[in-house]
Amino acid sequence: MTIIQYLGGPTALLEFGTTRLLTDPTFDAPGDFPVGARTLVKTTGPALDAAEVGDVDAVLLSHDQHPDNLDGAGRAYALRAPLVLSTASARERIGAPVRALPNWETYDLGNGIRVTGVPAQHGPDGSEHLVGEVTGFVIEGDDLPTVYVSGDNASLDVVRRIADRFGPVDTAVLFAGAARTPLVGDADLTLSSDAAAEAAKILGARHVVPLHFEHWAHFTQGPDTLRPAFERAGIADRLHRLEPGERIEL
Repeated sequence: MTIIQYLGGPTALLEFGTTRLLTDPTFDAPGDFPVGARTLVKTTGPALDAAEVGDVDAVLLSHDQHPDNLDGAGRAYALRAPLVLSTASARERIGAPVRALPNWETYDLGNGIRVTGVPAQHGPDGSEHLVGEVTGFVIEGDDLPTVYVSGDNASLDVVRRIADRFGPVDTAVLFAGAARTPLVGDADLTLSSDAAAEAAKILGARHVVPLHFEHWAHFTQGPDTLRPAFERAGIADRLHRLEPGERIEL
């Protein structure tokens, strides 16, 4: 049994039996968040604050360099966690409790739960030096569904590589929204709605829970484009778009 609770933006609470994991903590109130010469605008706060979420066994942090994936309150929460699985870059910048989880390496959380780092490409080909290092995760457990968490990934080629190793997956937690900033012009930094539907098909996912498709102004697609995209792909029955604070058992 897996329970997923959507908190807003890229943040969700994943429960595998007694093991609790949190994706990309973002607990700040709405406001402007400078990133170099750019500013990201947060439009809505989280459904639950850090105290309401409580303790987790680990944080799954796709990357630390962008405030829409790790804001101030989210960083404070992560630093109090017993373990943060993330990139080598995040480990260098933050230190403990971050542990670098390279692509295809598996970390045993105990209770039969294993987390494997998988590739993510936060933009078009060749943009890695601009956007920085990002990772995704595959979570497996004894007699538990396999869950893929994409992180900020825009590449279907990356999804195919993950599907080759882990597909079909039970649940795909896909960061969508077709995020765009001047950093890479008119290219998507995350999956578009159509690409999310295609990713679900590539993965053979029985369930899809979208994250990171609303609550920030740099998303060019959102709730109104997700279901039509999945309907066009003939897999609307797989899509579970949760409202902030909503939980689903899969």
